[in-house]
Amino acid sequence: MVIGRRGVLALLSLMAAGKARAGGRTVAVIGAGMAGLAAAARLRQAGVGVTVYEARDRIGGRVWTDRGWPGLPVDMGASWIHGVRRNPLAALAQEAGLPLYRTSYDSGAAFRDGREVAGLPDPFDLMETAQDAAQEAEDDLSLREAVQGLADWRILSPDRQGRMRAAIYRNVELEYAADWGELSARNFDAGEEFGGGDALILPGYDGLAAHVARGLDIRLSARVVRVEARARGVRLVFADGGAVTADAVVCTLPLGVLQSGAVVFDPPLSAERRAAVAALGMGLLNKLWLQFDAPPPVPAVDWLTNLNAPDDLWPEWVNPGARTGLPLLLGFNAASRAEEVERWTDADTVASASDTLRAMFGSGFPAPVAGKVTRWRGDPLAGGSYSFVPVGADAGTRAALAGADWDGRLHFAGEAAAADPPATVHGAWLSGLRAARALLA
Repeated sequence: MVIGRRGVLALLSLMAAGKARAGGRTVAVIGAGMAGLAAAARLRQAGVGVTVYEARDRIGGRVWTDRGWPGLPVDMGASWIHGVRRNPLAALAQEAGLPLYRTSYDSGAAFRDGREVAGLPDPFDLMETAQDAAQEAEDDLSLREAVQGLADWRILSPDRQGRMRAAIYRNVELEYAADWGELSARNFDAGEEFGGGDALILPGYDGLAAHVARGLDIRLSARVVRVEARARGVRLVFADGGAVTADAVVCTLPLGVLQSGAVVFDPPLSAERRAAVAALGMGLLNKLWLQFDAPPPVPAVDWLTNLNAPDDLWPEWVNPGARTGLPLLLGFNAASRAEEVERWTDADTVASASDTLRAMFGSGFPAPVAGKVTRWRGDPLAGGSYSFVPVGADAGTRAALAGADWDGRLHFAGEAAAADPPATVHGAWLSGLRAARALLA
């Protein structure tokens, strides 16, 4: 189709009018995590007056790089870009000049009682059979119920069941931050993934947030406690008693905060959205970074697996030194084990991890010189690490959390509201862009 001169002029006039309308609007974004930053950056690009209100004294939310150890920044929240091929965060890291360090699950070694062990149990065939059985069941089952209901499970010896149970913990519960008794057998792993393998940003994941935040109007230490619909627009009320108004709001509060009721919505959110908030689960994955005087004496592989007992803490360790020579190790606990460890002191946590490393590598393994511990469940501005799909929920539950309320004046985004891919930083990023596009439509 050929557009004549008058058509071109008319189109330019419409574009100018649209930009003028956008420029006259104001949008408040609640939360300076990656979802909120994505929405704000896109809206600002379109000429919208946008302000980001962040309860913390830093940006990033659950993207948090601790820089307390000179020359050794460590990510206490998000660590990996999952799937670097076509992942918008990989492109963003390149744009920001942040080097990526690839890690591979194939680069690993397992240890029991000071000796390296070959041939880890593979739980995936068993879980796939359990998922197929759950799809045929009348009601959704937990992954534990689905697995333990299989004849293939019941014929295993108690020792073999224990080893397979430990493999499910390492491969599933650490990934989804929830016990297998809570995860939906049908839907716990719903969502597409990017290919190309995973990568760490060893200079610090917060470099992505800082790059996106340049030029944005961000107000720190501004904790929203109430969101009110007005005859025109929306009003935010802060913990210090202050208030602001805007034409629309993008809410990127973590699921754990929404579930806590710490922020009041007046009028209440739609019944579908409230049901989605209640139905989803907020998981827990806690980290321990250990610093040593020198690179620890471990194999030059990315992953170090602890096989000492099925119920041991600290089942997996990441070795950044395999790629960089850094004197660091990173240990994890998830779900109910993480809930237990979160109640310990820092000293007891480091001592427990040190005992585990000596059991894995021998009594001569060096003691760390320092440790950094996360406690995401006890963080009132997070309420946990990231969301998961419990029994009875599915991708539609996440979709019901996402989108608009209050006749389009209130939009929701974040990793819990990302139906595909969910519970990831890139999922949060894409959900923020979707919220911005909806406001600009």
